[in-house]
Amino acid sequence: MSTTILTAGCAARPTAVTFTTPYQAVLLSNNSVYYGKLAGFGTPSPVLTDVFYVVSRTNPETKEVTNVLVKRGKELHGPDRMYLNASSIVFVEPVGVDSKVAQLISEASKQ
Repeated sequence: MSTTILTAGCAARPTAVTFTTPYQAVLLSNNSVYYGKLAGFGTPSPVLTDVFYVVSRTNPETKEVTNVLVKRGKELHGPDRMYLNASSIVFVEPVGVDSKVAQLISEASKQ
C-alpha cells in the first residue's frame, strides 16, 4: 500500500511524495514521535490516522526500562486521528515493514 501526497517543491508545480510503507514515523518539534498513516504531508494540515506512540515504563524493583507501543484512542477523549501543524513536523520516516514497530502495530491491530 502506498500513499501519494502532494508537496510544494522548488518548481512552481507541486511534486508528489509517495510513501512506500503503510506507516510513517513523524517527529514533532516537541520531540514527540508518533507512528501512523500520514496524509496531506506538504499541506498546511497533515493528518495522522491509526496512531501509535511509545511509552517507557520502569520496573520499580529492578529499575529495568521497557518500551510499550500504545494505540491512541484509549484516552478519555477517544481520538481517532491527529491534525498536525505542518510547521511542527521536524521529519517523516517510513516504518520498515519488517521493523519491530511494524511488528508491534500488526500485533496491536489483531487485538
